Amino acid sequence: MRIAVIGSGPAGQAGAALLARSGHDVTLFERAEALRPVGAGLLLSLPGQSVLRTLGCTDTFEQLSTPIRSLRGTNHRGKVVLDLRSDDLNAGSVGRGVHRAALAALLDQAVAASGAAQRLGVEITRCMSSPQGVTLLDAVDQDCGCFDLVVAADGARSRTRTSSGAAIVRRNREQAWGALWFVGPAAGDMPTDQLCQVYRGTETMIGFLPSGRLTADGLPLVSMFWSIRRRDWNGPAAFDFARWRLDAERLAPFAQEFLSQISGPEQLIYASYCDVVLRRPWTGRIVFIGDAAHAMSPQLGQGASLGLLDAATLARAIERHPQPERAFVEYAAARARHVRFYQFASRHLTIAFQSDWPLIGAARDALLGPLCRLGPTRAIGMASLLGVATGALGRISLEPADG
Repeated sequence: MRIAVIGSGPAGQAGAALLARSGHDVTLFERAEALRPVGAGLLLSLPGQSVLRTLGCTDTFEQLSTPIRSLRGTNHRGKVVLDLRSDDLNAGSVGRGVHRAALAALLDQAVAASGAAQRLGVEITRCMSSPQGVTLLDAVDQDCGCFDLVVAADGARSRTRTSSGAAIVRRNREQAWGALWFVGPAAGDMPTDQLCQVYRGTETMIGFLPSGRLTADGLPLVSMFWSIRRRDWNGPAAFDFARWRLDAERLAPFAQEFLSQISGPEQLIYASYCDVVLRRPWTGRIVFIGDAAHAMSPQLGQGASLGLLDAATLARAIERHPQPERAFVEYAAARARHVRFYQFASRHLTIAFQSDWPLIGAARDALLGPLCRLGPTRAIGMASLLGVATGALGRISLEPADG
């Protein structure tokens, strides 16, 4: 089949590579002129790692990433709020911190090796369906080709989803909270294998994620993130950097050496987030994967892994069923429980860490620490962080196609 993949994020790159390896004629469209991933580090959990294993990327990925063996969160008074360790669930199973640019370069190599064509600098804005297939049009209404099916992996604010109409969309909301990010070389005595967070109520959170390295011989990196209301960010020029810097150093004194690398607000990367729920992840011959299908708060850090697993599951379904609709039905059914759990958990956890409700913060500080020490809730927490939970008791297989 002739297949178009729209968007060169992790889901789109993996989808293009896997479909091309199955013998399809694949073209990957990306609106950017060159692959320059915006952002800092991300946590790639076990399902995402399993897809990289299928693509033959494991050795290089492990060189470029950092094992994250625990999550530790404390409040501003030093009280332990979260304490989860990966060995509590499965010895040797760890999430890994990686810079977005390193992951993008790795997946770009997989796309090139698969034989998929890439068209950079082409922004697809409309899809026109006909009995012959789906015709893609760019921003100036130029015909970019007719395809048997289209895989939309163009992110949380998907133009493909918008142009396809609202019938499949159940929820599409901008999150009230976003984050400021900074990535720099590891410095000081910060933990090297721990996702570390500090909270003050529900209005202030700072976190540090070891994020691997850009090259095998490069410096180890750490990504800092800071919660901020969307309405409070009006660009670097309007940001009170001196006040923020003082607040950050007081909240995380152990990270002062690392924070000293940030000399001005222009070094901070602002990210906002969406909450997107679809009634079904396809319409006609167009199917949605990754954030285009299920954008959510990054509270559990599963976005990249969910997108990679979407791509692998879809590729397997298409291999089994040449008829697009049958393949889409199988893909949607295979991914439903896993995606639904993380959408629900991310949405409801967010108010305990990013909201204007201080009483929830007090309850969180009082209850989460003891719950983390109980076997059942500790196991659920770690399964959620490792990306394998589908509910209180449910777990997914770590095989990439078994959603």
